Amino acid sequence: METLTGLEGGQGFRYVLARTDFRLVWFAQLAGQSADKFVMFSLIILAYGLHASSFQVAVTLLAYTLPALFLPAFAGVYADRHNRKTTMVWTNLGRAAMVTLIPLSSLLPGLRNDLFHLLLITFAFSALGQFFSPAEAAAIPTLLPRRALLTANSLVLVSMVLTLLLGGALAPVFSRIDTYLPYWIAAVLFAVGGGLIALATIPKNKPRLDQTSRSNFQQLVTEVREALDFLRASPVLLASFAQLSLTVLVLFMMFTLAPAYVKTVIGIQPQDSYTILLPATIGAIISAALVGQFGRRFRRSQLLLIGLLATGATLIVLASVPFGMRHVPGLAGLTRYFAAVFGLVLGMEFGALLIPSFTYLQEHTTDEVRGRIFSLFFLAYNGATAIPILAAAALADAFGTARVIGGLGLLLCLAGAAVARGGVHVYGEEEA
Repeated sequence: METLTGLEGGQGFRYVLARTDFRLVWFAQLAGQSADKFVMFSLIILAYGLHASSFQVAVTLLAYTLPALFLPAFAGVYADRHNRKTTMVWTNLGRAAMVTLIPLSSLLPGLRNDLFHLLLITFAFSALGQFFSPAEAAAIPTLLPRRALLTANSLVLVSMVLTLLLGGALAPVFSRIDTYLPYWIAAVLFAVGGGLIALATIPKNKPRLDQTSRSNFQQLVTEVREALDFLRASPVLLASFAQLSLTVLVLFMMFTLAPAYVKTVIGIQPQDSYTILLPATIGAIISAALVGQFGRRFRRSQLLLIGLLATGATLIVLASVPFGMRHVPGLAGLTRYFAAVFGLVLGMEFGALLIPSFTYLQEHTTDEVRGRIFSLFFLAYNGATAIPILAAAALADAFGTARVIGGLGLLLCLAGAAVARGGVHVYGEEEA
């Protein structure tokens, strides 16, 4: 593979996709994430269809998200202790089995309209999924040289965005054909993902050599503390971790505030929030393609600095300019298009923030602790996705949607200023 023309430099998508083992893992990720999004959106439809109750939808989503709030730390320790390939294969096959229980249980008259069994299956399904992400994130750096990680993470981001879009769009279509068809499709996709990973050659992580008489819980706490100490000891890791968590927080705040934003700032109906969300999604895909193909020409600290400052400035513009345009004759009708253009720009900027930060985490962790570091990130990620649901509406009601978005922009600009001031000390002289 390495002798193919143009691959020697380790640049661009051709290089990483020419690596058979990474290609298998990436296709498995595509299959698994597509299946997961099919299940998530189909559960919303199924839960609402039982008794036409939004409360049942909320409870089902709670069962889906709860494991993500308390299992990642344990999953990270497990990923560092055990064979990551085996973990990924069995979590995929286990989720395939869990998903088939949903249509199979509908064949039993006593369970067809029962919510409780659906909550149990959903909880177990989500809990299994928490073990896949740290194992995969820790395994990718063992499949590729360091110089290729930026491109690899661009592909990962593209797959995350595309599967979210496809899941949201196709789950209702398949559900109209048959209520339980999406679950059978998801089961097949999970099984395919498990099979692809089984075909990949993934280096085994080194087992811990220290022996201890401590209880399993004490050992878990000790190993999580080791990961925290490792994180605190590295300014690069700590800065990347903070920037990644902040970016995810702002991203999900924007998704949560989008309906209120388009109504109060743009002046259109909340149902038209796609006006800004769809361009932002397209922008993220474009950004991932550009960063993946050409990102190695720039220092990652430069990408982060530009991304933080540009994203902050864009949020401030989105918060202020459209509102003013509505009060200027001749410009009021253009606010929708203005927001769409800057939504596209915002998506590109988010991609330029997420990919380098994630790459820093992979580059600056050792194989022995990488799973735990990423479990801490996924814990922060899940917390950052939960905070907007709890806080965004309250903040918007108290201060106004535009002020909240402008405040988020100012926060990112301040983070960019901090990177500009201490970037050389934190990141050092990295290879461009």
